[in-house]
Amino acid sequence: MSSKMLKFINTKKAMPQKRKAEKRKFDFDEIYAEFSKNKVEEQAGRCSQCGVPFCQVNCPLHNNIPDWLMLTAEGRMQEAYEVSSVTNTFPEICGRICPQDRLCEGNCVIEKGFESVTIGAVEKHITETAFDNGWVKPIVPKIEKEYSVGIIGSGPAGLAAADLLRRKGYQVIVYDRYDRVGGLLIYGIPGFKLEKEIVTRRHELLEQGGVYFQLECEIGRDVSFTDLQEKHDAVLIATGVYKARDIDLVGSELKGVVPALDYLIASNRKSLGDDVPSFNEGTLNAANKNVVVVGGGDTAMDCVRTAIRQNAKSVTCLYRRDRANMPGSQREVQNAEEEGVNFQWLSAPTQFLGESKVSSVRAQRIHLGQPDSTGRQVPNLVPGSEFDISADIVIKALGFDPENLPSMFNQPALEVSKWGTLSINWKTMQTSIKGVFAAGDIVRGASLVVWGVRDGRDAAEQIDKFITNTSQKKIVAAE
Repeated sequence: MSSKMLKFINTKKAMPQKRKAEKRKFDFDEIYAEFSKNKVEEQAGRCSQCGVPFCQVNCPLHNNIPDWLMLTAEGRMQEAYEVSSVTNTFPEICGRICPQDRLCEGNCVIEKGFESVTIGAVEKHITETAFDNGWVKPIVPKIEKEYSVGIIGSGPAGLAAADLLRRKGYQVIVYDRYDRVGGLLIYGIPGFKLEKEIVTRRHELLEQGGVYFQLECEIGRDVSFTDLQEKHDAVLIATGVYKARDIDLVGSELKGVVPALDYLIASNRKSLGDDVPSFNEGTLNAANKNVVVVGGGDTAMDCVRTAIRQNAKSVTCLYRRDRANMPGSQREVQNAEEEGVNFQWLSAPTQFLGESKVSSVRAQRIHLGQPDSTGRQVPNLVPGSEFDISADIVIKALGFDPENLPSMFNQPALEVSKWGTLSINWKTMQTSIKGVFAAGDIVRGASLVVWGVRDGRDAAEQIDKFITNTSQKKIVAAE
């Protein structure tokens, strides 16, 4: 084993330098600086090179983390990038936005007593070094195939599939209803977690490699699904889930009670330089307002931290469970607290108050009862514990549901699950319609970007098998 490794005993865990909250809360720039060459090698060298790498096992992509940590510790950065990029289509994105505390780092075997290896920051550094040195090249397929694949959606799953299929030589067209490539990477995730030029850089690389993008094109409106099937040898549905999950409370219809995604899209568009009437008029702008965000996931954290940067008067997060049971990244919760967000744990809204516009939220304290069938404790309202919070804007960050794709696409044969997601054969990634595949959130429900990348890559492999088998059968039949 390399003498550069197993340094966790005498080398403390360190993160890249984080900008002070009093400075970073006034802009949408990423909050972490880059590791220096010496520092990244030092931190990578903390890896124990364990026999069973739980970091790799618990990564949805099963990234070969111990190997690229060792290569980094030895200063072999180009090799580290090559190993990293074999399993991960977008390591520079996952290194920034994956909840490492719940995945790789949270399962590091040295975590108990010594703290985990700083895996995400090292992954980001490896890829940025690769970009800086020109090691990241556009796709050049070994052969060009005559077969084409149409991909609906340019989010993580769609882009990951497009990348892998193009590398195999397929002609790939990605259709997206928005005017930019990236889906939630562009419009959902704020710049302080993922600066938009990072996504644009990947878009440009894919285009240079021969992936074609047809933007502002909505399937079922601008192009029929049937036409898409006729045009391509296979179709992949990777639309994601965008329909806001609602909350049935008195006052939900009041002006100022808005879905999280509407709020985040307006903010991201403003940062991108677009003219955003809802932001300019103040409807989706938190400046000088009391903001209440309902929810406890990563989207809720994006909303509260965005509101801080818009110079809100106050920002409160209402979550019905305690901090230990919060689904969002604990690192994000800490960042939000540092920036001035007020967390009301074990609290749930019961009513939105106001005449025509929301003026306050009535909430009630929660007691966590016995676990339900999922193992989570059931939240119970505490009688007589009501309290009011002033609110000019209430943001509902309660998750997302899928849109009715069989209706949108005029394809009643598309089968859906009881949750409204598309039903697929998980072995083949194929839907109920032959030659039509699905991947990402539209299949598994709102999930992590890294799972979208995994699904997209899996779907690309299955599409390749499908087209190859279909073409071979045609050749045999012709003979």
